[in-house]
Amino acid sequence: MIRSVLVTGLVAVGVLFAQPKETKLSGYTIEQELVLPASPTEVYDAVTGDISPWWDHHITPKPKKFYIDARPGGGFYEIFNDAGDGVLHATVIYADRGKRLRFTGPLVLSGKVADFAVTYDLAPDPGGTLFHLTVNIAGQLPDGIEKIVDSVWHHFLVERLKPYLESKKK
Repeated sequence: MIRSVLVTGLVAVGVLFAQPKETKLSGYTIEQELVLPASPTEVYDAVTGDISPWWDHHITPKPKKFYIDARPGGGFYEIFNDAGDGVLHATVIYADRGKRLRFTGPLVLSGKVADFAVTYDLAPDPGGTLFHLTVNIAGQLPDGIEKIVDSVWHHFLVERLKPYLESKKK
């Protein structure tokens, strides 16, 4: 009786109950590996701090500051303006200069129930540094996202980071 009065009262004042929708959750792991023409420390320094010379995907057309604060609890930040407006794309959870960087966060899927766990593993190689990327992504993921994510990381590493490091060697 109390429940029916409460429901009738809520409906009378305009409170409607939404029908819950099922959320499809999925996950993927993407791995890529390449040799970069710099020492592990030089590569680590290029993928942390100011990453704007080679990372070209951002929310604002021209970020004021775009960087990864490489320390546990540090962030992957895109700052829009002098007022400090911006985005925290991810949080650094592991930082070992010249060896490994790991960060977690929604990255491009901000606003969704989605999480990326990105790991950069660096090892000495006769050609410079063997860079191994592991991207684990899980949550409310659009169909086909694994192909897009794989392609975007290829773009960052092969088409942007590698030429950036090669230009610094000249």
